[in-house]
Amino acid sequence: MDKVMEAVDVVIVGAGAAGSVYAAVLAEAGKSVLVLERGPARKLSDLYSSQIWARRLKWSSPEVVETGPDTIWFNFNAGRGYGGAAIHHYAVWPRMHAEDFREKSLYGKGLDWPFEYGELRPHYDKVQRDVGMSGDATKEIWRPPGDPYPLPPVLVTNHGKVLARGFEALKMHTAPIPMAVLSQPYNGRPACIWDGWCDAGCPIGALANPLVVYFARALKAGARMQSDSAVSRVLTDATGEKVTGVEYYTSTGDKVIQPASAVVLCAFTVENSRILLNSANSAHPHGVGNSSGLVGRYLMVHPAVSISGMFNEDMENYSGATGGQLLCQDVYPKKSDPGGAFGSRQWEIGLALKPNDLLGIAMTNPTIFGAELHKFMADGARFMGSMVGVCEDQPVRDNRIEPDTKQDRFGMPLARIVYKQSDDGRKLWQTAAAEGVKIFKAAGARDAWPGPPAGQHIMGGTILGTDRTNSVLNATSQSHDVQNLFVGGPGTFPTSSSVNSTFTVHAVAMKGAHHLVGNWSSLKG
Repeated sequence: MDKVMEAVDVVIVGAGAAGSVYAAVLAEAGKSVLVLERGPARKLSDLYSSQIWARRLKWSSPEVVETGPDTIWFNFNAGRGYGGAAIHHYAVWPRMHAEDFREKSLYGKGLDWPFEYGELRPHYDKVQRDVGMSGDATKEIWRPPGDPYPLPPVLVTNHGKVLARGFEALKMHTAPIPMAVLSQPYNGRPACIWDGWCDAGCPIGALANPLVVYFARALKAGARMQSDSAVSRVLTDATGEKVTGVEYYTSTGDKVIQPASAVVLCAFTVENSRILLNSANSAHPHGVGNSSGLVGRYLMVHPAVSISGMFNEDMENYSGATGGQLLCQDVYPKKSDPGGAFGSRQWEIGLALKPNDLLGIAMTNPTIFGAELHKFMADGARFMGSMVGVCEDQPVRDNRIEPDTKQDRFGMPLARIVYKQSDDGRKLWQTAAAEGVKIFKAAGARDAWPGPPAGQHIMGGTILGTDRTNSVLNATSQSHDVQNLFVGGPGTFPTSSSVNSTFTVHAVAMKGAHHLVGNWSSLKG
């Protein structure tokens, strides 16, 4: 017989970026909050600056079945355990632009969000004050309206200065990169020491991961966090109009029912869709919240290209933040691509480098072996420059998450991914690859080359919209079908823009959380 736990006001599924915001806002409003996380418990002292250790922060179980022509780079982008993917993210936090929210209306492309930038701006402003962002809003000439950053810019070494010369030579602009990393002490947290280990987590708490900001607040307000709890289904009443809680499995395989007055799914893009589809019942035969048939649809991944090059001067590339030092969004306008592709692009400039692993010096040219590799790495440790171009992916309905015939150890179908990069996204990547090499050459590189196509920031699957005919969620991240069910994370995005998703994830979650608190009496189960 299933074990039934004592009811709580809110159960939050997933201990990542969105889940942390919901947990803090709801707990501070006096709600009893339980956060269920599939992965292990974790604290800052569990983080080690090691390339091998960094891999333990990535997703490892259950696996995802990819069947489409292109990969979403799931293991690189996802996370597991307390902090989720935001425990190993690089904290590059540009805002989406006003046009990102109205692409269908303005250009006849993509989809519209159910609100405009102005409605999200106060949440962007609040989040940046909460976490302590570094940057210079006056030099970010492309930035939409918003409050100044609370902290001065991140470190710029010779790495950033040399690469900036290439942009200047091509009449392009750079600005300090907006980053949720502390350039000075802030709210009891220490400043960054610029050792470039963001990928392995930040054990001193200078980088704004969920453990040091919103979960710290949530726990102080009485929220509880529970690890090794694999949520398999959202449960509803007989009418299907309200959720009654969730079903989850413990690490030993015991099935548990957790009653709740409201459920917030924040278990990452792929997992949120997987759980909803697996929750089908007589009232929701195609999955809970799926009357639209759109749960799992419009999957997107930013096409990304890494540019590497060797210079004749010491780049000081070992120092700084993994995410970079400078930003360029001159190529952001949707119709600026010389090849006619639609969508935005941006450059993140001067990434801190390590010897090997996915973003390391050795992997920038995996065709080199033996003695040649030794020389290449010796040169790279001093003379290599690095930046990444991030491109917009278009929402395509056929790109999707669906149940597979394979199951995890609890009998839940694995997620099957069917994904093909949008034509516009592919063309933007090609333009970025050629442009990046040109910029490096203009900066004085003796050799420069693009890396292979990569994918960053998995989005879509539970998109926001105006009604159940065009979306899964409304403007407050609430299910169209089930009034006390909310969803958080980049899966809510109807369009991808080309900016890193985590800042917008926080802002959209903040918006949804305040709506849930403000309308509690009418929404609870």
